[in-house]
Amino acid sequence: MKRALLPALLLAAAACQSPAAALPKLSYHGVQTDQPPPRPEFVLTDTSGQRYDFQKQTKGHPTYLYFGYTHCPDECPTAMSDVAAALRKASRANAQKAVVVFVTTDPKRDTPAVLRRWLNQFSTGIVGLLGTAAELATAQRASGVEVAQPGPVIPTVPGHPDQHFTEAGTAPHKHFGPLGYSVTHSAVIFAYDADDRLPVLYPGGVTVADIANDLPLLLDPARATS
Repeated sequence: MKRALLPALLLAAAACQSPAAALPKLSYHGVQTDQPPPRPEFVLTDTSGQRYDFQKQTKGHPTYLYFGYTHCPDECPTAMSDVAAALRKASRANAQKAVVVFVTTDPKRDTPAVLRRWLNQFSTGIVGLLGTAAELATAQRASGVEVAQPGPVIPTVPGHPDQHFTEAGTAPHKHFGPLGYSVTHSAVIFAYDADDRLPVLYPGGVTVADIANDLPLLLDPARATS
């Protein structure tokens, strides 16, 4: 389900252009944040059953963080597809330094097996994280977003209970479980840089090229305009 409201911290995003310098400064293609917040601290469980300390295990790496669920009809598969495609466009050296983390907002249905199988459609390298409802709420609050809530019923295609109606531009994907429901969630890709701050985020409508073009700035934040 789409569009839980972003907090004021993330809505107040504007890029201030600085004068040209001897070393070229570049602007992010996503939405820049005012006073970039630090990389959040939370601990969940990955799809192999190991505890995953987000702050410690992604520290110093460009990191894409997304909160969603595997039965999402549009935003979640498109977000994961776009990030995976952006990293394929990047140089291998840069792509290998990046971490992609997907945190489920549907702990009742997203089992480790379901989450892993769904993520593998986009990339086997995406880290899938799960937890109790309380742990997931803590992770969302630490990241500055509203806690996901049950949403309205989402109709399935007549005669095909395993298929949603999808919006134009939705990435191709499959679901592995019962549909017909929704979960509201933040529907934005958070991009943390090598300095462990959140300088930019990607709401719906940002392109694969935008994400790919910003990766060098996440790796070298000093090159970004403020």
